[in-house]
Amino acid sequence: MLRDVLLREWRGVVAVPCRRLLERGPLGVSLALFATVAVIGLHEFQQTAVGADVVRVLSEVRADQPLWLSLIRTPVSVFVPAVDLAVWGGLPRLFLSFALAELLFGRARALVVAYAVTLAGTLGARVMVALGPDRLGLPADAAHAVDTGASAAIVGLFAYTAVRMRAPLLFLAAVVPTVAGSIAEPNLAGREHLIAVAVAMALAAVRCQWPLSDSGAVDQEVGHGSSRSAGSAGRRGDRGDPRR
Repeated sequence: MLRDVLLREWRGVVAVPCRRLLERGPLGVSLALFATVAVIGLHEFQQTAVGADVVRVLSEVRADQPLWLSLIRTPVSVFVPAVDLAVWGGLPRLFLSFALAELLFGRARALVVAYAVTLAGTLGARVMVALGPDRLGLPADAAHAVDTGASAAIVGLFAYTAVRMRAPLLFLAAVVPTVAGSIAEPNLAGREHLIAVAVAMALAAVRCQWPLSDSGAVDQEVGHGSSRSAGSAGRRGDRGDPRR
């Protein structure tokens, strides 16, 4: 049983994406490349005096802002690194999260999931600040903190991919450490990460119950090797049965 689970995960999150990348070339991960270049470019631009103000105006999201302003800025904030994190260390995770989702589920769905989990974290922060610390929320000063930026999208995409592909090792490696850190340090960023993971898992569970063509194709590709092996074994057994 464990061997079958690991084999399925290997096919789902390694073999199938690699084969699709070989078939499509760099265009197969165009969204991941765009996200990586955007994060690098915005980070470098943010280091200049003018750039810091421009990036702040275009992407800074806080719970004390008018809701309409946060909604306008959220799409750009997906590609802005958190100011308190090392951007270069997070680039491999950023690229891998977007690339896996793009190769397995398509460019549009990867972008929708990234935006949805980021927006959920943004709206959830407002709710938690409104609740206050006495009701398992956040203190009032958390409303002045800047949202997590690209990190919520990264952990959300990993969680979505792990649940959709039934990949427990991917979940343990890419999602559990973030969840554990968020629980250990329950600040604004940690709460937003937890919301992003929860929303991503909910979206993935819905897709599992109601798969569309691309999801079904992935499932068929992942299960093709096992079905073929089972079929071959069955045929060998038929030939070896003296009663036939």
